[in-house]
Amino acid sequence: MESIEKKVTSSIDKITNENIWINIGQGAFKIVIILLVSTILIKLGKLAIKNIFKVRPHNAIRITERREATLVKLLENTLTYVVYFISAMTILSIFGINVQALLAGAGIVGLAVGFGAQSLVKDIITGFFIIFEDQFSVGDYVRVGSFEGVVEEIGLRTTKIKSYTGEVNILPNGSIVEVTNFSVNNSRAVVDVSIAYQGDISRAEKVIEEHLKTLENKYEQIVGTPELLGIQNIQAAEVVLRVVAETLPAQQVGVARLLRKEIKQVLDEHGIESPYPKLVMFSKPESSN
Repeated sequence: MESIEKKVTSSIDKITNENIWINIGQGAFKIVIILLVSTILIKLGKLAIKNIFKVRPHNAIRITERREATLVKLLENTLTYVVYFISAMTILSIFGINVQALLAGAGIVGLAVGFGAQSLVKDIITGFFIIFEDQFSVGDYVRVGSFEGVVEEIGLRTTKIKSYTGEVNILPNGSIVEVTNFSVNNSRAVVDVSIAYQGDISRAEKVIEEHLKTLENKYEQIVGTPELLGIQNIQAAEVVLRVVAETLPAQQVGVARLLRKEIKQVLDEHGIESPYPKLVMFSKPESSN
């Protein structure tokens, strides 16, 4: 009975000990300060990174805006990881944990885990070469396997691609084998125009060519004057003419829609008919008995 009372008394003495509460308060205060300083450092670091790239036109090194956005995002992520790691190690040291021993143990464990984390290493190496070789950048419109859309973020391990319908696809960099980048060079819009078989093809070609000359200055997405290549195909009820136009990168789909609208309107204005389904009826004469 006396031992229990001694334990209770000892516990009460520890709880009511001012030094313990002072140490807890100091530790909590230090943790709050560390988190606050970490947040400020991250914000200042991100601001500094953006300001460095803002003055890039005055530097000898020239990089594209696409690559600039990619590098800014990557550096911001790297800065965040480093600051949070240092903050975590500092907080652990406040609790009396031997950080050096922990890091040494983590190194040994990491070496053992590394043999089973080959995919992670592959993702990081592939991500490095994607950025180093400038295969694609943030804001580019790309196709990776069955995924197609705008690159939202490139990290050392994963890449985020936002599709046209809004889904965000997160792909491990190691799985990126073939990439089609639509944003590097100018694109080409291809439009097929159908004219009625019995129509005046020469007149239709002349009307279309004259109208195409007015589109270069009308739409900024079009580079140069669209070109009428000529007859692409002849079918039973129609003659197909092909029009091509050079466009800004990844603008070919929108320009193709504009060309179809413009050509349809100008053909209607000049009375040039488009093909329509026709039904031919053949009546077999009745045989006389």
